[in-house]
Amino acid sequence: MIRKRAVVAAAVVGTVALGTSVAVWAATDGGGGRPAHDARQSSSGRVAGTGADPAAPAAPSASPTPSPSRSYPLSQAPRTIPAVRSHTPARGPGWQPRPGARVVVADPRLADEGRLIAGELGLTYAGQPADARAGDVRLALGGSGNQESYSLTVRDGRVDISGPGEAGVFYGTRTLKQEVRGGGAAPEGVVRDQPAKPVRGFMLDIARKPFSETWIEDRIRELGDLKFNELGLHFSDDQAFRIESASHPEIVSADHLTKAQVGKIVRLAESRHITVVPEIDSPGHLGAVLAAHPDLRLRNASGAVTRGAIDISQKASAKLVDDLLNEYAGLFTGDRWHLGGDEYQALTVRDPAASYPRLAAAARQRYGAGGTVADLTTGWLNDRAATVRAHGRTVRAWNDGFFRGTSVRPDPSLRVAYWTGKEIGARQPAEYLAEGRQVLNYNDEFLYYVLGQPQTFVYPTGQRIYEQWTPRVLRGTTAVPARYDGQIPGGSFAVWCDFPHAQTEAQVAAGIRMPLRATVQKLWDPRKPTLTWTAFRSLADRLG
Repeated sequence: MIRKRAVVAAAVVGTVALGTSVAVWAATDGGGGRPAHDARQSSSGRVAGTGADPAAPAAPSASPTPSPSRSYPLSQAPRTIPAVRSHTPARGPGWQPRPGARVVVADPRLADEGRLIAGELGLTYAGQPADARAGDVRLALGGSGNQESYSLTVRDGRVDISGPGEAGVFYGTRTLKQEVRGGGAAPEGVVRDQPAKPVRGFMLDIARKPFSETWIEDRIRELGDLKFNELGLHFSDDQAFRIESASHPEIVSADHLTKAQVGKIVRLAESRHITVVPEIDSPGHLGAVLAAHPDLRLRNASGAVTRGAIDISQKASAKLVDDLLNEYAGLFTGDRWHLGGDEYQALTVRDPAASYPRLAAAARQRYGAGGTVADLTTGWLNDRAATVRAHGRTVRAWNDGFFRGTSVRPDPSLRVAYWTGKEIGARQPAEYLAEGRQVLNYNDEFLYYVLGQPQTFVYPTGQRIYEQWTPRVLRGTTAVPARYDGQIPGGSFAVWCDFPHAQTEAQVAAGIRMPLRATVQKLWDPRKPTLTWTAFRSLADRLG
């Protein structure tokens, strides 16, 4: 709820928490709020309550008293999550919503951003008027550089938000919304802001636990207000396949999202400048798909089925997965895709060739006498990447889908989604970085919220992320050298639902609330935060 500034007697001290200047108000509005009650001017120009004409000479007085005047100390930087990178203070009353104030845009492409912030602040959306008024919030495109950067200027009773791209202007409106929500007003001065990392994500496992459309939409609104820009959807695993399919309806689980529902989710995300990144994991974690295609299950030398693994020696296996990749490329319209690639059980045994002779034979047939099961698996990942890249997507895969010592090299354009270092043959993050790869941070030590806390997982705390994690801490608790910072585009906080009934949707939302805020703070600005954890948590509570 927007809090109105208190108005007290003739000289009003307007103290607004977190950034708005302390101001002594006199007879006039000052551009940012209502004048003091007993110094309010009437329409005739007289000072209400005195009967005096303010233009007339003052009568002599034996004991004159000083006339009230306005004075403003330098403003303080706004308190937001994530914190703004730069604020140039100024003297003035700041800005707050008031009746009749408008949101106007200088470019019709900003109409969606304008309507959204107008509705949130109770203002009138006025489109592209020719005039300018006190109290206006004006959105504009302009300049060059980072498309997520923006400036927010509070001056002369107005707010101007501009940036090179629509995303940056949107983030400026999020800052304004938080300023008003947290302190009642936006402080005078200029905010210049941009993220340190271009990938700021949240990943959700809807395969093991069927989250509702409404819950996902609520998270999108939350993520948008926090300036996240990715939502990962892991919707296929051993337990279920959760989205309607036209190419293979036989694989879809009873409890699933329709394409219409997913389309609505994608459009809402786009309106908040969030890219939805789908993941159909393969060649492992395909149990739900393979339940309808038992002939494609991977079997070991004794004929036993390997859970969740597809037989990559069969052409029909590649066709099945490519059918799905091609189908969902039309549903998920963003420019990114997650191929999975992790925990293929054929490569978790001591001797893959002996345990899976059919895969070994296929590897030799395709890659020559020295071909290995790891070569065949790498070839599978490259082929699926080619399928997705044909739709104009950039592609990522889990780090344990990349193997050392293979004759077949993973496609150079594949980004590494680094989550663990516990797999057989685990490689340090620096190895991928030294190869020149882009590495995304999904560090399971800090960023994995695993329902039921199986194995060694514990629910991550926002405080630990806030105080100990940065995007360079890719594995464990140790940061990679600073020279690799440019190869780490960002990272994602992830919810995995190994024990889906361990928490309700409401409990998950509450449990990830502070970890999400801590994560985006460190992705927006990896430097040591200026606020203590206690102050940061109090700020989060105030902002809602």
